[in-house]
Amino acid sequence: MLNFRSIDPLIELAFAEDIGIGDITTESTVSELQQGVGTILTETEGVIAGLPIAQRVFEKLDPDLNFQMLVADGDCVGCVTPIATVEGSAKSILTGERIALNFLQRLSGTATLTTQFVAATAQYDVKIIDTRKTTAGWRVLQKYAVRLGGGHNHRFGLYDGVLIKDNHIVAAGGVAKAIEQARSVVPHTMKIEVEVDTLDQVAEAQAAGADIILLDNMPVNFMKAAVGEIDKDVLTEASGGITLDQVEAVAATGVNLISVGALTHSAMPLNIRLDLEIK
Repeated sequence: MLNFRSIDPLIELAFAEDIGIGDITTESTVSELQQGVGTILTETEGVIAGLPIAQRVFEKLDPDLNFQMLVADGDCVGCVTPIATVEGSAKSILTGERIALNFLQRLSGTATLTTQFVAATAQYDVKIIDTRKTTAGWRVLQKYAVRLGGGHNHRFGLYDGVLIKDNHIVAAGGVAKAIEQARSVVPHTMKIEVEVDTLDQVAEAQAAGADIILLDNMPVNFMKAAVGEIDKDVLTEASGGITLDQVEAVAATGVNLISVGALTHSAMPLNIRLDLEIK
């Protein structure tokens, strides 16, 4: 479910940077009286994400526009598939076109890539999860797109989960000390996750009582060995630049979670266009 209170400022920012003092091209070529219908279509197969945001863009720009969704967020569609229409002032449709498409293309790209990772690991009992490697201001939207693609969300920020990384370990003086210090401060209801990259650190993290052990940039054979040594009540997460070509082998090691930064920082936007017809 989307909360537009957090999304509206992002839309307003998009208006400010793209429209500025006015759309001079549209204002000089399109009559105030012209009415039209814009049909939004996919050009490639993919999973749709962002239709409610596109609708919000057009309706905030011109409340008289009528936006109709022809598919739902999370639907997988083929090439040249109409996914929505927007009807009303041709000037308003053209002015909002790029802003609406930017949201749709980027979020649909993330949802589509997530679906590919989920499909590649479908035979294993593993979850594909995202990271904090998001575009500033877009985190809520990008994580929403990951969920639409069948993935799961990791923590939303530094405030809602403990993840002890390599630099925390250096600062604390070791894996065990870092876990001990975190345990003494955070609420008893909060799980503690620690990132490790050697089998010795795996043993240290488990002995110190880590709830989740993140295996970072480990070769697959080391990762499988680590999973075999970790108690079943401790969750395991694989991370470290895992690609679509590698993810099945990683899933086969028996890890519970695979975090993929590429879902939000490297997904190719889905090709989507708007065709305008003047009424």
